[in-house]
Amino acid sequence: MELLPIGEVAARSGLAPSALRHYEAEGLIAASRTPGGARRFPRSVLRRLAFVRAAQNVGLSLPEIREALATLPDARTPSAGDWARLSAGWRDRLDAQIAALEQLRDGLSSCIGCGCLSLTACALSNPGDAAAAEGPGARRLSPLLRRLPPAGRAG
Repeated sequence: MELLPIGEVAARSGLAPSALRHYEAEGLIAASRTPGGARRFPRSVLRRLAFVRAAQNVGLSLPEIREALATLPDARTPSAGDWARLSAGWRDRLDAQIAALEQLRDGLSSCIGCGCLSLTACALSNPGDAAAAEGPGARRLSPLLRRLPPAGRAG
């Protein structure tokens, strides 16, 4: 079996070496070690990484992706059939995300989710700032579209 150094996997996958180390720590990919401790990946890791990126583009979290990969026998690389089977289970999720995005698009010019910004136009759907009692942020924005900022960054 041909083994690839982390730099080559990074170059071919378009991912930073730090991302590869993180994915390894998360149990999404596996590497062997040389006697000097350098990581070596089987060529098949490239397909697994493509699977991970595609699943992330669908909106899956790393734990959800790990769970999907765990359904493969002997932790093998996903095939086209595996992708079809697994992605079929994500169809409802994608449909809900699409509906939420359409709702956001259609209301974008008049509403920001009725959070804590107290715009004049929001007085119609949030009189007396009643949404403030529900907590911070855009409480009426679909949960599928709410994302926390990355750690260490505001806004």
